[in-house]
Amino acid sequence: MEIDYSLYLVTDSTPAILGKRNLEDLVRAAVEGGVTVVQYRDKHSDTGHLIRTAHSLRTICKQHAIPLIINDRVDVALAVDADGVHLGQTDMDPVTARGIVGPKMIIGVTVSSLAEAVTAVKDGADYLGIGTVFATPTKEDTKAILGTSGVRDILHGLTSLDDAVPTVAIGGINAGNTQRVIFKSQAKRKRLDGVAVVSAIIAADDPKTVAQELHRLATESPGFINGRQPSPVQSADDLVRRVNAVIKDLGTKQPLCHNMTNLVVQNFAANVALSM
Repeated sequence: MEIDYSLYLVTDSTPAILGKRNLEDLVRAAVEGGVTVVQYRDKHSDTGHLIRTAHSLRTICKQHAIPLIINDRVDVALAVDADGVHLGQTDMDPVTARGIVGPKMIIGVTVSSLAEAVTAVKDGADYLGIGTVFATPTKEDTKAILGTSGVRDILHGLTSLDDAVPTVAIGGINAGNTQRVIFKSQAKRKRLDGVAVVSAIIAADDPKTVAQELHRLATESPGFINGRQPSPVQSADDLVRRVNAVIKDLGTKQPLCHNMTNLVVQNFAANVALSM
């Protein structure tokens, strides 16, 4: 089964995000809008409720020929014949999971560093969820906020491996930053295969319309790039090395500058302005 990871929905059943709405109805609308993968994530309900809900979601996903992934719970994934299971760093390891679910089930792994990504790939992960990209209220136990540069570093490191494992970014992604995340995280020889969203769809008043827009943004080239490649700047050291040249160019070309200051930076900003 070839998987389209472009718009990966992770559910959230908490009252703060889902409210009093029906999760199955919401997922159905999102899938009709263009979601390509559904991950059922519920950390609080009992096993019986998880299986009943997962069965309903499995039916919806089958009707639209998209995979259903179960978060964490290998037993629930097996009980409903789900397409896959997604594991965090504190969950069952991929090797053990593979021994239980067999060779056909998809296994995804959350990673937040290159070391975790390499280990997951070597342990047989079928795809990686890279995050957290931006701070988000739906996941409070984050080890680090990666930003697009952190995602790019992981993608760059993965290019040295023989396995071309698909990747999605997760954490604070919405319609306002989807294309920036995909574009700015792109490494020289590897880019994201999609974005994973939670509250952007689950908390939306019209999940179908939001999913349609997110799918468009995730699959179309952003209008702001005009054919150019991502910035070659790879690290803070690169930026520091360019400071003198940038200041010299400002003094030579004399663009209109809007300089905002506060008490923290006013002396530094004044010195930069004088040097120009």
